[in-house]
Amino acid sequence: MALTLGEARNDLSADALFRSLRSHFGSLSDPRSGEVEIPLGDALMSAFGKVPALYIADGHHRSAAAARVAAARGAGGSHSYFLTVNFPHHEMTILDYNRVLRDLNGRTPEALIAALKDAFSVTASDTPVRPTAAGEFGMYVAGRWHRLALRPDLIPAKDPIGRLPITLLSRNVIEPLFNVTDPRTDKRIDFIGGGRGLAGLEHRVASGEMAVAFALYPTQMADLMAVADAGGIMPPKSTWFEPKLADGMVNHVLD
Repeated sequence: MALTLGEARNDLSADALFRSLRSHFGSLSDPRSGEVEIPLGDALMSAFGKVPALYIADGHHRSAAAARVAAARGAGGSHSYFLTVNFPHHEMTILDYNRVLRDLNGRTPEALIAALKDAFSVTASDTPVRPTAAGEFGMYVAGRWHRLALRPDLIPAKDPIGRLPITLLSRNVIEPLFNVTDPRTDKRIDFIGGGRGLAGLEHRVASGEMAVAFALYPTQMADLMAVADAGGIMPPKSTWFEPKLADGMVNHVLD
């Protein structure tokens, strides 16, 4: 069913939108019951009840906190719910989430490239390198791009977490060569969302702020869902989702 509210209006507030929705769609006809009108809320609940699973793309900590609050306060009440926005997986995009490091951990650029050759084939490139597979990476160091291709035997195809691009980079580069074991607290590493492009990586290195940048292949939606289905936890800063919702704040007073 399509919703038309007349001419598009930029000044329509959320309250006005909800009032308009209720006035236009206070109830919906249910074809399963001979077109009997049912309340809008019941119709939406029925539709969502058919969704076999919901995957959290962003807001894992907020969701976990909401679940803990609901469990602590007991059943019933508005604390049993929290605000979400749902998208079909085919309408979402995961962009690359890239890495930059402040130093080469005591190595020269030449020594870094030599060390990488134990696990990668390394090819210099005259143009920025955008990876085309999970085991491929772009590296920008000393004013030059390089394409890194990980040895196939180092890619655990049956491990949903182990085959992720960020896991492959962490296990074969960031941890052994840069000694960064906790990217959430180590100040030598930073993260750049794919929306800034490869030029954003070049800028951070060319400015002297960072010493090397790594471009990653975007995590695929199927891989993210496979991790969740296996009961695993995605590595930190491994997905950059689009579309991003507009910033805002909603306060829900429980007491």
